[in-house]
Amino acid sequence: MWSRAAALRALRAVLVIPGLFAITDKAIGNPQMATFAAFGGFATLVLANFAGTRRDKVIAHGGLALAGSVLVIIGTAVNSSIAVAAIVTVPVTFAVFFAGVAGPNAASGVTAALLAYVLPAASPGTISMVPDRLAGWWLASVAGTVAVLVLSPPSSDDAVRRDASNLAAALANGIEAMLRGERSDDELADCIDAKHELLSTFNTATTVPTGIGTAEQALANGVELLEWCSVLFTDMVHERSDMSDADVAERELLAVSATVLRDSGALFAGGRTWPDLDRLEQSRKESIVRLHRLAPDRDDFREQAQLSFHVQALAVTALVIGAEALVARRLVDADWVAEQRTRWFGGATLGPTGGRHLAGVAKYSGIARRHASVRSVWFVNSLRGSLALAAAVLVADLSSVQHGFWVVFGTLSVLRTNAASTGSTALRALLGTAVGFVIGGALIVAIGTDTSALWVALPVALAVAAYSPGTAPFAVGQAAFTVVIAVLFNLIVPVGWRVGVVRIEDVALGCAVSIVVGTLFWPRGVSSVVGDDLADAYRAGASYLTQAVARVSGMLEGGPVDGMAAVTAGLRLDDALRGFTAEQGTKRLSREELWRLVGGSLRLRLTAHAVADMPPDNGDDLGPARDSIAHRTEVLGAWYDRLAAQVSRPSGQAIVPLVAPEFDGSVEASTHSRHAIWLCEHLDHLADHLEELVRPAAHLAEVRRLPWWR
Repeated sequence: MWSRAAALRALRAVLVIPGLFAITDKAIGNPQMATFAAFGGFATLVLANFAGTRRDKVIAHGGLALAGSVLVIIGTAVNSSIAVAAIVTVPVTFAVFFAGVAGPNAASGVTAALLAYVLPAASPGTISMVPDRLAGWWLASVAGTVAVLVLSPPSSDDAVRRDASNLAAALANGIEAMLRGERSDDELADCIDAKHELLSTFNTATTVPTGIGTAEQALANGVELLEWCSVLFTDMVHERSDMSDADVAERELLAVSATVLRDSGALFAGGRTWPDLDRLEQSRKESIVRLHRLAPDRDDFREQAQLSFHVQALAVTALVIGAEALVARRLVDADWVAEQRTRWFGGATLGPTGGRHLAGVAKYSGIARRHASVRSVWFVNSLRGSLALAAAVLVADLSSVQHGFWVVFGTLSVLRTNAASTGSTALRALLGTAVGFVIGGALIVAIGTDTSALWVALPVALAVAAYSPGTAPFAVGQAAFTVVIAVLFNLIVPVGWRVGVVRIEDVALGCAVSIVVGTLFWPRGVSSVVGDDLADAYRAGASYLTQAVARVSGMLEGGPVDGMAAVTAGLRLDDALRGFTAEQGTKRLSREELWRLVGGSLRLRLTAHAVADMPPDNGDDLGPARDSIAHRTEVLGAWYDRLAAQVSRPSGQAIVPLVAPEFDGSVEASTHSRHAIWLCEHLDHLADHLEELVRPAAHLAEVRRLPWWR
């Protein structure tokens, strides 16, 4: 399969690695430097795939160079003792795996950094070799970074950003058409088409942009929010398409929302227009105050209250979209948006500026604490990977194989996040290694002692090995990498085709280790954590909504206390999704179904925030409607709890089909309570979109009840 990004990756590897190897092996004549220059180049140019701006890539490559240097030193220091090497491998590799929690670029560099540790830890050497090994690693790091900066493809999320910008602009156009009093059929059609285009691009993207408080994660959040905003806009058009004669406060709020959406779209497309979130938040408050003062005995009171719901719900979503767009464009840091999301979802009424930012150390320590749990993808997978690599180091040393490095690297190569895909990957790794051995052995036999021919074969094999990831079957990459190693080792110390046999034996041991560890630890992989985190997100969101409604109804003093729990559950779900999309093996739940469930949890949190932001009923405004609203809230909360139970860990009970509740409009039709109308509109709007969650939830429940080996 043709890929421009893969072609540039192969070109970078061909230009850098053979040149570094020639300089260090032939010109300098240092085998240790040559080995670490070659493998360091492969780590920097093939295994690591950093995204973002040139500045982001320089920082990421610099971090990889520094981390790799520390790991080279540790690996060299511990390889003299079997027990020490196995014991030290657990905390060291756990820390490297777990560091991926810091963001997409950190996660992308995990395998490359681990290579810097397993190569010296499982290879003969003394501490006196550290300077030569570091010199080779740093040569590769510097040359690789320069090559990446010079030969970088466009960002993989360019298409998503373009379509997000188009949808934001379509929404702004539609709102402005309503304000002019024009028929908005064309604008509505454009909005729906733009939404479908964005979702199609996002769901079929090779790499879904997700992360933790990063530009990529902000873009992913923006996609979900834009979809929800288009639903709100569609419902508002069906309710009242002409807003030319609406109240001044509502028109002002809609106009500001449209401007923020348009500016946010420009940010997604690469512009630098700053959306006026302060003005939007102030307009929201003025609109609420205006309606709160509206006399209930007015003939158009009910219509005005219902209209206010639609305008407020759209404005809340536009507010969060604007914040995410600023982070996606890197005009503000991740701390800024994290603080605002915490305050918004926590129920505090605060504008999108100001407040205390967390320092870097505090931020990452907070992330680490949040994921120090067996419910975290990063924690469990880091523990699993570190134990597997420690076992591989132990097996390599105890078995006294000629190249113990290949046992450890074989484990690292085939270890995935569930036992079933680890097993299938192991078989493909062995097949690819065997094929590579046959090709490499035949090549070396044919070439004999002609080093010139080996130098010609090296860049060809490198090109195939560097192009294969993500574009060709796993076995093809393994075969090409085996040929590369066979050629490299025969250029350093000619041993003929035997190096291929040695690698097959060693990789077979590494595959066996990965399969055993994969079966003993976390055989179901990330999909089980995704289900658990989805359940947590829905439970926390339902509790947040229940408390917010109780506060507005005058039945709860103070603000909702479960806002932070909802935020934490949402962030943890983001991480599980990132692990799920990166996991190799069969996905029994489509990305579209998964994102539908994720979008449902986001809608629940946004609705809870919008309700929590409403002024409470301090008198008797609700009157007889209070019991009906409490009943609706209880029904919705119970439904979300049943959905959470369905997608969470199987309990042995049969799957009970979900039925979305339907509420009649008797309360809205009979009451003159502004609070009752607002709350009923929020709750009814959630209920109207529950049916689309039924099938994805049932499918996920079925998948979770399958045996892990299937």
